[in-house]
Amino acid sequence: MPDRPSASRRTVLRGAAALPAAGFGLAACSVSGAGTTDAAPTAPVELGAESEVAEGGARLYRDHNVVVSKDAQGTFKAHSTICTHAQCPINKLEGTKLICPCHWSEFDALTGKVLHSPATEPLPELPVKVSGGKLIAGPGA
Repeated sequence: MPDRPSASRRTVLRGAAALPAAGFGLAACSVSGAGTTDAAPTAPVELGAESEVAEGGARLYRDHNVVVSKDAQGTFKAHSTICTHAQCPINKLEGTKLICPCHWSEFDALTGKVLHSPATEPLPELPVKVSGGKLIAGPGA
């Protein structure tokens, strides 16, 4: 068996220092809030009262991976909040801007359009309706 040089102390320490950073990267890509799923609704889901969404604003429903917006005419729109870049659940809404925690893609909550890459595809629109004063979103809504 050929003689192999042993690793220097510096090489071992350098490798050990890189492990926590690598682990952080993996954790950031798997960010998901407690009680959330990693997919948009596949059936109608009740989100909350229609009064929760201000005119010209948006509300993020993290538990269902949906954002609902309301335009000046009172029309509601809903979009999936699963990022189109790496399928991470988006968990932050600032005004009407959605921010993905994995790679910092940004989307317009009113239109689903990409505001900042790395995502290049808009968020998919979902059907949304009001029934009995409650917002219901998802296929079949």
